[in-house]
Amino acid sequence: MHKVDYRLNALVDASLGDVAPLPELALAAALNGATILQYRDKHGSTRDMIDNARAIQAAIAVASVPLVINDRVDVALASGADGVHLGADDMDAQTARRILGEKAIIGLTVKNRADAERAASMPVDYACIGGVFETVSKVNPDKPVGVDGFSTLRAFLRESRPEMPVGAIAGIDLARVPAVIDAGADGVAVISAIFRAADIAGAARDFRSTIDAALKARQP
Repeated sequence: MHKVDYRLNALVDASLGDVAPLPELALAAALNGATILQYRDKHGSTRDMIDNARAIQAAIAVASVPLVINDRVDVALASGADGVHLGADDMDAQTARRILGEKAIIGLTVKNRADAERAASMPVDYACIGGVFETVSKVNPDKPVGVDGFSTLRAFLRESRPEMPVGAIAGIDLARVPAVIDAGADGVAVISAIFRAADIAGAARDFRSTIDAALKARQP
C-alpha cells in the first residue's frame, strides 16, 4: 500500500460533457488544487471510456495528479490509468490488485459497517465514505449517512487502518467542508460544486484552501 493524497478528489463525470470537454475540466482541477482525479462514466461504452481516460491522462500529465477510474478495472488497465475506485458490487479489491499490480491506486466506497469491514481487510489505498448528504449527480437508493454516520464509520476505519486516508463524498459544498473534516475526513470528493461553478479554477482553489485550513485547525 502507498500513501494517497486524498485532500481534494475532483470527480470528472461523463455527464459534465455539456460544460466542457472532460480533459479540459480535468486539467482545470488538476492545476488548481485537486490532489487526485476520478473519471466516472456509468453508461459509456468500453471503447469510449478508454479513449476518454487516455485523453484525460494526456491533458493532466503536466500536473502530476493521479487518475483513477470509477468501477472499471478493465478500463484502468487498458488506458494505463493510475488505478481504480471500486464499489461494493464491483470486482473485489484483491482481484483488482492482482490484475493492476502493487503500484496501482485502489480505492473503495464505504456506505455501511459491512463495507468498512471490507475496506479494513482489503489491499486498498484509501476509502471514501458516502453519500454523506443528498446529491443530484448520481441516483442513490441508499439514505445519506450524514455527518454522524460518517464519523462512526470513520472511527472504525481509523482503529482498523490508522494509516489509510478516508474521504467524504456526496452533496459536499464549500460550506460543508469544515464539518466533514472535523468529523474525521482527510479530504472530500466533489463534482458539481467545482465543475458546474461559474469559475471552475476558482472553485477548485477555494475547496483546496478550505480543506487545508480545516485540516490545520483539526490538528491537536
